Amino acid sequence: MIKIFWLAALAYAVIEIAPALGADATAREIASLLFKAAPNSHPALADKDLRRLDLAGLDFKRANLSKSNLFGADLSGANLSGTNLSGAMLDRVTLIGARLDGANLDHASMLRPSTFTRLTPLPGEAPSLKSASLKGAKFFGSFMGSNFSGADLTDSDCAPTHTTGFIEYIWRTDLTGADLTAATLTRADMTQTKLSFAVLKNAVLRDTILREADLSGANLAGADLSGADLTGADLSDADVTGANLEAANLHDTKGLDTLKGLALARNSEKVIR
Repeated sequence: MIKIFWLAALAYAVIEIAPALGADATAREIASLLFKAAPNSHPALADKDLRRLDLAGLDFKRANLSKSNLFGADLSGANLSGTNLSGAMLDRVTLIGARLDGANLDHASMLRPSTFTRLTPLPGEAPSLKSASLKGAKFFGSFMGSNFSGADLTDSDCAPTHTTGFIEYIWRTDLTGADLTAATLTRADMTQTKLSFAVLKNAVLRDTILREADLSGANLAGADLSGADLTGADLSDADVTGANLEAANLHDTKGLDTLKGLALARNSEKVIR
């Protein structure tokens, strides 16, 4: 009996300290590294395999995590502000309450992250990506109420890929109520994206793709587009019910005369007269 007890205890200890599924370090080692690092010292974690590690609540101190594999990692409540996550794998990470303000997420992949503890989002749970750079990034999931103000999403792609193992014909990237004030979405592919009641004041949507023939396209119902640059944006089959697109209600809005597919947008006659 005693032998069995010690064998069980040893097995538990091995599981507890061993890197998760071949990761380059344990969660404890990463936490120790970050704790000992001086503020803003940019701890070196580039090209690391950090899959499925529990890194919740950690302050990454503007670490260099470029091209690291964080698949399935728990980053709940983590401070990733100012970190370099360019080219990183962030698919299926947990981002509840995480801060990525000013982070570099250029060409990163962030498919199906867990961002809320329940179907109805709670205040404070949405991840913050204020002023983050997501140029060329691929992301797909729920970011309801998230702060993307001042973020650069040039050439980003949040349209379904049909390769994530998800029922993408039913679900789509959800930016309902998100703050995209002054965000840059030039040439971003937002096909099927839900933008109901999103704030897009002064946002740059030059040549942004907001269309989808089959599922009624990006939902802009109730979105605030005052002051936005809509030059060349494609609204084919988008739902613009209640969107603030009427020229009389827009101040310094650019590109209304260059919008593509507006005649094909649902309920466009109610907002453009």
